[in-house]
Amino acid sequence: MTHTIEERYASAADVATFGTYRLPTVVDDQRPLLRFRGRITVNGSSGFEPAADRYHLYVAAPCPYAQRSLITRDLAGLADVVGASWVDPARDGRGWAFRPPTGPDPVNGFALLREAYDATEANFDGHVSVPTLWDRDSSQVVSNHYPSIEIDLATRFTSVREPLVDLYPPVLRDEIDELDSWLDPIFRNASLEAAVPGGSSGARPSARRIALLDALDALDIDLQDRRYLLGSHLTLADVRLYCALVRFDTRTNVDRSIAPSLDEYDDLWAYVRELHSFQAFRSTTDFSSFAAPGADVSGWAQPSSARALLDTPSR
Repeated sequence: MTHTIEERYASAADVATFGTYRLPTVVDDQRPLLRFRGRITVNGSSGFEPAADRYHLYVAAPCPYAQRSLITRDLAGLADVVGASWVDPARDGRGWAFRPPTGPDPVNGFALLREAYDATEANFDGHVSVPTLWDRDSSQVVSNHYPSIEIDLATRFTSVREPLVDLYPPVLRDEIDELDSWLDPIFRNASLEAAVPGGSSGARPSARRIALLDALDALDIDLQDRRYLLGSHLTLADVRLYCALVRFDTRTNVDRSIAPSLDEYDDLWAYVRELHSFQAFRSTTDFSSFAAPGADVSGWAQPSSARALLDTPSR
């Protein structure tokens, strides 16, 4: 029997009335920031087994971690297996919300994403984040721990749908996770660097800026003789780096005060533009939701055919 979901919308984002959204901080609270950490298991021992039309992703276009989950879902062949809907990019103290034109919540009719968390844990007092993975069967949040969501989408649904790309092959998992463990903090710290008054214009570059510049140089060198980060195989490492780089170039470093433009790194620039040319990457990249006003994004639509020549084996 099909149930009609009432379309509900939150009122317009209003910081003056509701304040800005802040991460919940409670002294001596030992719980993790991303509190829901359920896992999908092949045999269903966790209470969550792989199945078509059971799970739904709540995402926001500005968020790199939400985009990572969407790209992973699509490359795992799950676009018609795991649903997805978008919250409004604008956020006030109430957190993420459903508004036009991104549309209503098609699963529960929530107006605020917080309602999904309250339905799972009464009077939820933690961080309401995206991506959020929702279980239709039990009407609860499975997880808002984005690394686990990515891995489960990439690996746990093979009995339901053959993946288009094996993004997390066992032989490369340690390398994939190691890359993310040092690259993700570098790009998150770049945002902190951009927030410093006066930027990086001082005579002595900060440790954050030095780490970033070293990483960009190393990536550019590594990509001279390999198509993707770990050789000829597209992996989660590439998905993660793309989502960081596209935001770094068009928002964090839009004034080039932290680092040179990506187009000054020949191989890194060609690599990331090739990723952008793939449907799963391009269709989930909404520049209007995160790029700085006036940012020139036209270069991202010009892929380099030279990358196709680097179909080399892994190291």
